[in-house]
Amino acid sequence: MVVKVYGFLQAACPQRVLHCFLEKEIEFELIHVDLNTLEHKKPEHLLRQPFGQVPAIEDGDMKLYESRAILRYYSTKYADQGTDLLGKTLEQRAIVDQWMETEANYFNAVGLPIIINLVVNPKLGEICDFALVEELKVKLEKIFDVYENRLATNRYLAGDEFTLADLTHMPGLRYMMNETSLSSMVTSRPNLNRWWNEISTRPAWKKLMEMAAY
Repeated sequence: MVVKVYGFLQAACPQRVLHCFLEKEIEFELIHVDLNTLEHKKPEHLLRQPFGQVPAIEDGDMKLYESRAILRYYSTKYADQGTDLLGKTLEQRAIVDQWMETEANYFNAVGLPIIINLVVNPKLGEICDFALVEELKVKLEKIFDVYENRLATNRYLAGDEFTLADLTHMPGLRYMMNETSLSSMVTSRPNLNRWWNEISTRPAWKKLMEMAAY
């Protein structure tokens, strides 16, 4: 059965899910939800995602929202199909979960407001809070130092294999690398830069970028 993904192709959270589906070779149908016209806040979409965000999925009777929950569900459901994104042992899976939590609670918590101010607000004609951006950049530098140290001894965040730990970071990092002036925060760190260059050339990610027409 084809999974219906309700979302906006250029938005980070739907990209997180679609990249997972491409890695796992899961058939999906993307149903456009236009963020520019606030379609995600309309009653029809609120039945799928009560907080008015994207993405949401429908897979037969299974309905789910929150991108990271969707990643875990489908990576487990199709564990023997496509790329193994979970880790092979209980210990490896715990490390994958650790770095997914790190992404959500540290990288995304700091990086998302930066992207909203530098990328999203100007497109909407809203004011960028440059003081907040500068404050968050200091925090992000410290977060990236932790990543740099981790990647000094590991090819990927959870070890020797590409997993959800890496995948979940990619949409946010793409915005930072390609649509802001902050790419030097990555390129100045050789291990972090090496990691980004490697994961961003994965065939599934390149296919997603072609779909998004970047």
